[in-house]
Amino acid sequence: MDDRDIMTVFDRETVRRHRDRAAAGFAGYDFLFTEVAERLGDRLDDVVRNFPTALDLGCHTGQAGRVLRGRKGIETLVQCDLSPAMVCAAEGDLRVAGDEELLPFADSSFDLAVSNLSLHWVNDLPGALLQLRRALKPDGLFIGAMLGGETLFELRRCLMEAELDLTGGVTARISPFAEVRDAGGLLQRAGFTLPVVDSDTITVTYESAFKLMTDLRGMGETNAGLNRRKHPTPRALMVDAARRYAELYSEPDGRVTATFQILYLAGWAPHESQQKPMKPGTAQIRLADALKVEERSAGDRAEPV
Repeated sequence: MDDRDIMTVFDRETVRRHRDRAAAGFAGYDFLFTEVAERLGDRLDDVVRNFPTALDLGCHTGQAGRVLRGRKGIETLVQCDLSPAMVCAAEGDLRVAGDEELLPFADSSFDLAVSNLSLHWVNDLPGALLQLRRALKPDGLFIGAMLGGETLFELRRCLMEAELDLTGGVTARISPFAEVRDAGGLLQRAGFTLPVVDSDTITVTYESAFKLMTDLRGMGETNAGLNRRKHPTPRALMVDAARRYAELYSEPDGRVTATFQILYLAGWAPHESQQKPMKPGTAQIRLADALKVEERSAGDRAEPV
């Protein structure tokens, strides 16, 4: 891949530092990772296959690993994370500190690769997915979850409006996330076959916007964008953002809501046994006949209903 195609958005060293800092107390803030790991496990249960050798990429402290062990015939599980402190806190015999953007694994090493809420911090996502596909054996499965573009829209709005009023300008205070419409194309670009993408939303309530921001720090999920402000945020801005948050997004009990959009991705490493699309012109029935409608040429205008 040409380096000119890679957009550098995140400071990966900052991502690592945030995770290292969060590792010791991560058990108190890992509820989202645990919930999404369970949902990934449910999706994996729908696949009628066993996967003897599996990779948990972006393992944090082992939330997905605890779901995967003893499931789907997994005999060997390798856990890998950008943060050495996270890897040390994970349980398991095979643990590696490694970067998703430069995977330390040979081609055709795994039957299964799982990634639980880690890939949204990757700059070269197509490149990382390509490396993942190469690390899979032919007909191996990748299944992952990452934060989507609607994540924390409430906090994003309140911070933006508060900063605009206070300073007359706006800076990036929440890192950008991928959109669901782009995810399938990323899988295809990386060479995965039979790609499937879907999304759901997890809504969490907090005592206040300040408690939400504390949790994000505890998760290691605070802003690591290259264009983030490098000096502390003025307290007046944070107080005003919290006030707006309470006004706009409060529940009847006074707690505020925060939205996490989760994108689920799945795809297979190519293999000759997989289903393939039919060649053009080989269909045995016309689409118009199947739909029981009148066939029109591409240049015909539709009649008004």
